[in-house]
Amino acid sequence: MAGILYIVPTPVGNLEDMSFRAVRVLKEADLILAEDTRTSSVLLKHYDIHKPLESHHKYNEHQAVQRVVEKIEAGQTVALVSDAGTPGISDPGFLLSRACADAGIAVRTLPGATACIPAIVSSGLPCDRFAFEGFLPQKKGRQTHLQELASETRTIVFYESPYRLVKTLEQLAQFFGPDRLCSVAREISKVHEEHKRGTLEEVAAWYREHEPKGEIVLVVAGAQPVKPEKKKRYGRGEECEEE
Repeated sequence: MAGILYIVPTPVGNLEDMSFRAVRVLKEADLILAEDTRTSSVLLKHYDIHKPLESHHKYNEHQAVQRVVEKIEAGQTVALVSDAGTPGISDPGFLLSRACADAGIAVRTLPGATACIPAIVSSGLPCDRFAFEGFLPQKKGRQTHLQELASETRTIVFYESPYRLVKTLEQLAQFFGPDRLCSVAREISKVHEEHKRGTLEEVAAWYREHEPKGEIVLVVAGAQPVKPEKKKRYGRGEECEEE
């Protein structure tokens, strides 16, 4: 009988954000796959979890997927974790999840930590509908993508490196307009958590003077919806009249 693939979220900052169920699943798994075994070892030691640990990251996942699928088909329960947050969201995990689903293997993703949801809820911007963009392309297609997003009316969520944050804010101001509202969430769930809100121009100016550090989520207000033009009604022998 085939085993199960569990996709297990891990804290993005505070280790206390780990769920009871996540700890139990990791303790019961036959094998834990980790984006970085050194990072995950700290978490596992904290919760007294002692299970076989293997690397599973973007540089080896294509080669490792079939071998992992075979282990699960042989009856093993495998748990996948990333360095922080939910695997598959801008982290390795999608390929293995798809391969298991295609093979008829049960895939169970535990609810839990992710950086984008706290960032958008804390931003003060509309969060009933939003577009998650992850990391923007660094070079090829970046400007074209920004042009396409300029008319997006939903709130937009990006992940960004502290080293590229100012450049990204400046480019967004260029394509979206300097007065578009935004919020930068930095170091979510950690001791030095920070939320900086304002226009794209204001927040870019702030971080030019205050070098950003740590993990960053950038939330940007959507464009104002374009109001449809009023149709004009023409009567026989009459001047045109707006409806």
